[in-house]
Amino acid sequence: MLQTFSQENINEFVSTRNGETKLGECVQCISDHKNIEDELNSSNAKFVIIGVPEDIGVQMNYGNPGAHTAFIPALKALLNTQQNQFINGTEILVLGYLDFLDEVVNFNPSDREKGNELVEAIDTELSKWIRIISSSGKTPIIIGGGHNNAYGNLKGLSEAKKDAINVVNLDAHTDLRKLEERHSGNGFSYALKNQFLDKYFMFGLHENYTPQYIFEYIHDHINIEYNMYEEMEVYQTTSFNSELQRALNFVSEKSFGIEIDLDCIQYFPSSAMTPSGFTPQQTRQFVNYFGKHENASYLHICEGAPSVSNENTATTQVGKFISYLITDFIKATNFKQNK
Repeated sequence: MLQTFSQENINEFVSTRNGETKLGECVQCISDHKNIEDELNSSNAKFVIIGVPEDIGVQMNYGNPGAHTAFIPALKALLNTQQNQFINGTEILVLGYLDFLDEVVNFNPSDREKGNELVEAIDTELSKWIRIISSSGKTPIIIGGGHNNAYGNLKGLSEAKKDAINVVNLDAHTDLRKLEERHSGNGFSYALKNQFLDKYFMFGLHENYTPQYIFEYIHDHINIEYNMYEEMEVYQTTSFNSELQRALNFVSEKSFGIEIDLDCIQYFPSSAMTPSGFTPQQTRQFVNYFGKHENASYLHICEGAPSVSNENTATTQVGKFISYLITDFIKATNFKQNK
């Protein structure tokens, strides 16, 4: 069930200051939750923010819980970002979030049947709203949540475009695990099976966490391509920048999604935190690079889990970094429109 944000809800997050204007003072929201589609169609916003605060898919994939705790800190950080010559809050509509919080709190990971049922319910709800947002001519920005939600994004955009779409995924893992119970490790597997996904590029896979059967599957499919983190950052047999270009060439001939799994960033609080990974700056460069292309059609930021960190500042820092990625994407998208 979608819970929309009213102007009063937005105002509660914003810390105002004389002489300054925050994005939260300018963003749009839904005024009548009974006519959401009509309001989306009539709004002049370019971007729609939707949260999916859940970690059921992560727990079904034997990961650490906590991914449901990133959305509100991210939204708060975004709304308190300065409105200035670089970004305009009126271009953003804050839709709300998919409310599965009771199910998250009461979820027992050992109940595999119930977990599968819940992830499929999230798939259905998310794909519906991505389809509606995309069909209204706006660009969805999805804040997770687990990477299981890639499936709903891909399905929703594919249905809006009436065609299989492409995706580039910054991730240490393929998320191409077997077609079994739905979880955060097989969203792309199901999207390929159900023909919502055409070309899939995985950027920055880790050698130590990719099963051989998945490598064999990739090598048998010409519509799947990848590079390895080790190639760029350890062996240095290729460069980050040249791989950006190769990945863009692979996915950019039609509408494509940008997937960011925060577990690929070194020491970032996430469901699968890593001691070896990309830097925050490289991640921002990635979003900026792909966001500039005219066929970039959504941004999904997932697996942030501030609750897994023992640092008191983790919640604020996770929220602030996600807000950087959101504003980077918006600025990049506007760059392509203003060329």
